[in-house]
Amino acid sequence: MGVIPITILYAGLYGLLMVFLSIRVSFSRARLDVEFGDGGNPGLQTKVRVFGNFTEYVPMMLVLFLVLELAHTRAVLLHAIGVSLLLVRILHAVSLKVDAKPVPWRRMGRFVSALGTLLILLGMSLLLVKPYILP
Repeated sequence: MGVIPITILYAGLYGLLMVFLSIRVSFSRARLDVEFGDGGNPGLQTKVRVFGNFTEYVPMMLVLFLVLELAHTRAVLLHAIGVSLLLVRILHAVSLKVDAKPVPWRRMGRFVSALGTLLILLGMSLLLVKPYILP
């Protein structure tokens, strides 16, 4: 498999999610006949932002994930991080679906997914700096 089998697994899963999010944007642009940007369409604007938000956070988090695996972080912890990040990113995409009826869980979903992403980022970062702060 390789030296970093857990990172390989989650990089593949995040890549699949990124393809899905990208296809949503592309199909919406084609359906709405929008070549660039969002054409002022709220639904397309949201899909573009969901994809953009994914590309803003996940690559850096995947780098941290890789470094944690190379630093021999326990596999169970890496899988917990990997699954958690995947779930909060899926929740983020689902809770920002504009064309659906507004329901209270969507606002909570946005909050949980944003907070979850930041807490995972913070947790991974602290795991990496901990040996230098607390010898």
